[in-house]
Amino acid sequence: MKPTVAPDFPSGLEWLNTDRPLRVHDLAGRIVLLSFATFACSNCMRLVPEIRRLKEEHPELTVIEVHSPGFEFGTAAENPREAVRFAGIDHPVVIDRDRLLWQAFGVRNWPTFVLIDPGGSIVGMTTGEGLYGRLNRKLNLMAQNFEQRGLLEKSPLQSEAKQERKQIGALFLPGKITADNVGMRLFISDTGHHRIVIADRDGKILETIGSGTPGNLDGSFNDASFYQPAGLVFDEEANTLYVADTGNHTIRQISWPDRKVVTIAGTGLCGLSPGEGGAGTMTALNAPRDLALMGGYLYIAMAGARQIWRLDTATHEIEPYAGSGQDGLVDGPLDKAAFVEPSGIVTDGEVLYVADSGASAIRRIKRGMVETFIGRSPDDFGDLDTIARMARIHHSKGIAYHEGLIYLADTCNHKIKEFDPATGWVLTRVGSGSRGYQDGLSGDARLDEPDGLVNFSGLWYITDTGNNIIRVYDPVRHVVSTLRLWG
Repeated sequence: MKPTVAPDFPSGLEWLNTDRPLRVHDLAGRIVLLSFATFACSNCMRLVPEIRRLKEEHPELTVIEVHSPGFEFGTAAENPREAVRFAGIDHPVVIDRDRLLWQAFGVRNWPTFVLIDPGGSIVGMTTGEGLYGRLNRKLNLMAQNFEQRGLLEKSPLQSEAKQERKQIGALFLPGKITADNVGMRLFISDTGHHRIVIADRDGKILETIGSGTPGNLDGSFNDASFYQPAGLVFDEEANTLYVADTGNHTIRQISWPDRKVVTIAGTGLCGLSPGEGGAGTMTALNAPRDLALMGGYLYIAMAGARQIWRLDTATHEIEPYAGSGQDGLVDGPLDKAAFVEPSGIVTDGEVLYVADSGASAIRRIKRGMVETFIGRSPDDFGDLDTIARMARIHHSKGIAYHEGLIYLADTCNHKIKEFDPATGWVLTRVGSGSRGYQDGLSGDARLDEPDGLVNFSGLWYITDTGNNIIRVYDPVRHVVSTLRLWG
């Protein structure tokens, strides 16, 4: 594109991760990347690791996040500071509520990236996935050119020092949960803190895995880093925990007794959709969200690719398994079926059940076919307990199996529901349907966007994501309580 002078930032905008509002003259001599996004856009957030990699490899690059919401602030964006903490964004962020910057730079969709050279001219604009591949070489050439001319400023931008951080408790936006029934341990993906928490059934924290700083580093339990880890599954025979490290687009393996975290699939960059398989660490993945083990394979709910993938746990070869990659609620053969946003997956040992959250649907994969049990279309959601084909759920993210029954974290209905595949009946077991926090009788209890759940020693442990806590449901006494983490 023909270089044009970058317009200045309007006064009066809200800034985060900076000690003052920035102006274009503050950026003189710097290579600047403006990232136009909205915290409500999952595609935007999936590119944060690529931005982080560009910053690491190009210290001369200054990134500014421009949050331009497409609507009135909803749940994902009503608290921009919380969204910044969750995403692990440490560069300056400007809240463009009225889309003033959006209009000034001629942006039309999310995510859009605008590249400004050290002379203050716009020299590039790009959209969508694959950001690192498109910009890496260009940044190298630009830095070399301006450095030779003595026009490149390499010192850190002083305003980046004030990063938005807040410790809000033991957990921050916990995602999934699983159990070790032999070792009597709970594993919790502490998604917002970028770590794995291990506790006993009484809530005593036994240890944590991960530094707590967003990153993509293998190594010891203390040194390793994650970025928004979600799905967990534990192999009791191998004493190994598998993690869907969603923000890094990788699958991580945690093993005892060597106490190491190792990446077994994914490159750290967001893969194209639909993707192709191959050697695990040579294949780019797209937002793996949940995991299930069956027959020597790790099955992966690949939310960003709108597919189910599988990984051979012995060879670490990985491949698409079900779903064409097209967006839709379509049943049929594995390669013809379509998902919207598979976010939960579980097995009964023979078949797979998938919580297709974007379609508000529960799907089954059996004998080479995909079948929908609950849900009729991505736009047809609600809260109705009845026979499966007529029942309605709303953006269910979590799914679990226990003694012939399927249990659902009906996320946006703030409930836990039970589905009987034999009879087809769907029944609410936990939650009044009102968002909030309240213990007590299961029908009166209030949850806030539950995500993961697991049956452990006869009790149901639930990640109550919006409340940043773990809830416990006793199906015998029909009582809900809060698990107090300590130690």
